[in-house]
Amino acid sequence: MTDKRSSIITVPDLRSFFFQGLDELNNRSLCPVPQEAIFYSSTVLDRLALSASFFEEEDGRIREKILGTKLLEATQLTREEQRRVYQEVGDAALMLCGYFSESVSRKRILDTSYYQQLGATAYSRLNGVVPRHMNIPSFFGVLASSFVPLTSLIGMLASRDRFDQDRHLLFQKTMKGDASDQEMLAGGIYPSEKKVS
Repeated sequence: MTDKRSSIITVPDLRSFFFQGLDELNNRSLCPVPQEAIFYSSTVLDRLALSASFFEEEDGRIREKILGTKLLEATQLTREEQRRVYQEVGDAALMLCGYFSESVSRKRILDTSYYQQLGATAYSRLNGVVPRHMNIPSFFGVLASSFVPLTSLIGMLASRDRFDQDRHLLFQKTMKGDASDQEMLAGGIYPSEKKVS
């Protein structure tokens, strides 16, 4: 009989844990994203690991952040406020499409493709405001163009963290497009019309 107890993860900090996991998955990917995007994403995962990051207080009431509205209203803000809002929307969309994609798919009217488009647009606009980040030209433009594969990597990391090894292997098979609908349903993965390549 195998022991199904959870193991304790011992790493110096969450950012290192996320970076190692994403880097490992990225190295095995057929279309790897730039290393800088992996580093940035691990920082976002560390910073937004708590669900409280997705809520705000308005008039004494807690509510979920409405990212689409924030993105639309940002054009009326100062350059510095635009930088903050575009980064906030891009980072939140990265988390929603990657680490919390199951929750988005189950509970929201809008699916992950909406948030992917929102996140890529936010990073693209941020690139216009901040054309250089971490001493890399067009850094946020690279994030915008890598948004979908990046969220796939984050989703695979989330799956590996949540599920046992057998289910993780099924998830990998699904991501490659090799799992049948019956296998996915049996493993608790719900097939969609589009499979990630």
